Amino acid sequence: MHVDPIASVYRFCHACGERLVSRQLKPGDPERPVCSGCGGVLFLDPKVATGTIIAVEDRRIVLVRRAIEPGYGRWVFPGGYVDRGEVVAAAAVREAREESGLDVRLEGLVSIYSYHGRPPVIIVYAATAIGGVLEHDEESLEIRTFGEAEIPWEELAFLSTREALGDYYAGVLHPHCR
Repeated sequence: MHVDPIASVYRFCHACGERLVSRQLKPGDPERPVCSGCGGVLFLDPKVATGTIIAVEDRRIVLVRRAIEPGYGRWVFPGGYVDRGEVVAAAAVREAREESGLDVRLEGLVSIYSYHGRPPVIIVYAATAIGGVLEHDEESLEIRTFGEAEIPWEELAFLSTREALGDYYAGVLHPHCR
């Protein structure tokens, strides 16, 4: 049975302060932190992230080299976490602007990526630069554009980056992105 290692970080109930214990609520479910006092369940929901594969001149795309962990020094497309209550497509546009300096128009959904035992769900869009100035922020060491043959495949930060770029270049695009 899979128990989320993050569950061990939470020791006490946020409602009553009693100790949390690990318990399986239904057959087939993973064990979850449950309050030994009030019986409240702490659901450890996934964290939603978004990314944009931004096309610029001559079908080149924008990648940033990370200045933060995880993946320090490795390449990714601009992206980040979706804030609670934020529309995912709006978060993609916001993160693109923050990390690349570019204003973008979303062209469609590339795909959604998630992995066993990992909390992030990564929603990746294809986008086109429509304004702004290409510049990186404090979360990256540098920013560059790459043609398909120039992608530093062995220096990509995450499996989701590799898979999304593969899907993008294979022509996978879902037109409904909102």
